[in-house]
Amino acid sequence: MRVNKIVLAYSGGLDTSVILKWLIEEYQCPVVAYAADVGQREDWDAVREKGLATGAEKVIISDLR
Repeated sequence: MRVNKIVLAYSGGLDTSVILKWLIEEYQCPVVAYAADVGQREDWDAVREKGLATGAEKVIISDLR
């Protein structure tokens, strides 16, 4: 089965950053990191930067408050 693209629920923490890198290497396809702002205090700029630095094709952060 060929995987064309993966969307990962991404927090910017260690676990999701490691799986992001692993998915890219394992499936050889783009990974989009998705995070949801549901009112928690978070440095969203840092989350975006870390996702991109880890290899995400793009990072989407939705304001769901």
